[in-house]
Amino acid sequence: MIVIVIIGVVYTLAITKLKTVGEEKVKPSLANLKEYLLSVDKEAEETRFLCLDDCSECSVYTDGKKVQSMKSFFDSSIETYTYNFLQGTNEVKDALFFNKEGNEENVCFSLNVTKDGIADQYLVVYKDKTYDYTLAFEKTKVYDFLEEAVEAKQKMAQEVMQ
Repeated sequence: MIVIVIIGVVYTLAITKLKTVGEEKVKPSLANLKEYLLSVDKEAEETRFLCLDDCSECSVYTDGKKVQSMKSFFDSSIETYTYNFLQGTNEVKDALFFNKEGNEENVCFSLNVTKDGIADQYLVVYKDKTYDYTLAFEKTKVYDFLEEAVEAKQKMAQEVMQ
């Protein structure tokens, strides 16, 4: 009887340990932000990463509800662009955000990801690196220069047109 209890306890501890190993928390960065947001709540229709004012604090929202706050891993020198084959890159201007009290706040950076993995179509430049969030079903690509990302987009568009 004691042997069965000991085996049961050991089995329970081993299974619990295996579950926690598989659920290690990913530390967010610009290189894995899209994947991080998808892992926050797999059932949420949309997950948003929002940094206000000087980008010192950021929050994660799932389906419009704030679920997490964190220190930012970048500063207000971050630049966000959209890309269009005909027009090239266009800088995204700071948007506005209305808090619970209805007060207007400046948005330093924001990225939305839907549950099917489609993120805002942005090229993000920060500290001599460009992060490409425009690819729907691929991980975020990192380039050394914005021009390098634009060339990759142009090459992809030309391959599609052939």
